[in-house]
Amino acid sequence: MDEQTFWQIIQQVHDASHGNMARKCELLTAQVAQLSKEDAVEFRNIFDAMMRRAYHWPLWAAAYLIHGGCGDDTFSDFCSALISRGRRAFETVLSDPDTLADEPIDEDAWFFEGYEGAVTNGLRAHFPIVPAPRGWFARLMGGARWIDPMPPRRVHV
Repeated sequence: MDEQTFWQIIQQVHDASHGNMARKCELLTAQVAQLSKEDAVEFRNIFDAMMRRAYHWPLWAAAYLIHGGCGDDTFSDFCSALISRGRRAFETVLSDPDTLADEPIDEDAWFFEGYEGAVTNGLRAHFPIVPAPRGWFARLMGGARWIDPMPPRRVHV
């Protein structure tokens, strides 16, 4: 498994799903399950590396503006949904998050919870217990820190 093959699988799943995120998850799970044990693990490693690349402040700011707020779980969903759209979409948005302003935004698809889990579900065909990645997003956040323009309000009782 190399990065080119990873992106080919992502693109095949994207094209076959016709944009339906639940279907993408089913197809991705099946694809990862069909890989050899070694390739399935490497697919997960490459997926995690792409998630790390996506975890940077300018992209989080864009997701925040699109969604009207965006916590870390929601941002993770956003990043995995971005990966699900294929290499071209992923690289374009990473190089300039403002290009999202030109995209039709379906919040259910862009903030879909489950695509990252589809990789884990595919690995379960090879491993009964699949350890989840831990804490990498907090340590590897890149870009200039973005400050929420609307800090939480304090309610005094």
